[in-house]
Amino acid sequence: MAVEGSGQDRYHLAQVNIAVLRAPLDAPATAGFVAALEPVNRLADSSPGFVWRLQTPEGDATSVRAFDDDRILVNLSVWESVEALWAFTYQSRHLDALRRRREWFHRLGDAYLALWWVAAGHVPTVEEAKVRLELLRRHGPGPDAFTLREPFPAPGQRPAPTPPHAAKVADPSPSGAGSTGVPGRGTLRLH
Repeated sequence: MAVEGSGQDRYHLAQVNIAVLRAPLDAPATAGFVAALEPVNRLADSSPGFVWRLQTPEGDATSVRAFDDDRILVNLSVWESVEALWAFTYQSRHLDALRRRREWFHRLGDAYLALWWVAAGHVPTVEEAKVRLELLRRHGPGPDAFTLREPFPAPGQRPAPTPPHAAKVADPSPSGAGSTGVPGRGTLRLH
């Protein structure tokens, strides 16, 4: 169910996360990630509360290049609620792949995940997602860009109490400027 806003407005939750590959997608070091892509995407597509995800005709978004660094992958999706996204992320087989992320991706010092509310039916663009990541990096969590750990209500909604899952999840999106954590790279620029 979409979040009911004031009047006729309805909202869904957009999410973007980025990752910097340790090796090319065709390298043996990323074979586990590549093998997990199709099953995890199929799981997302059939998960309660799933609305949409960025994908090419190949069925994933690994060929989408939104940054100057070709090693950066973009995951962009829309969910009916924070709870639906959280359940998929931490209470499904997706968690198995998430636990292995350090094998395949560099640790980022900047925020790499951002959430924001969109009108139901709106399909967010990669450029829009980059702006939300930058907002989170510059200003920390707020109503225009937030995290699973610090969610904000949809427009017109009253703030909900902190969900019980928030205390259990290490914040995946530290705010503020910093290093990418990638050897030989400086701060990740989103412009």
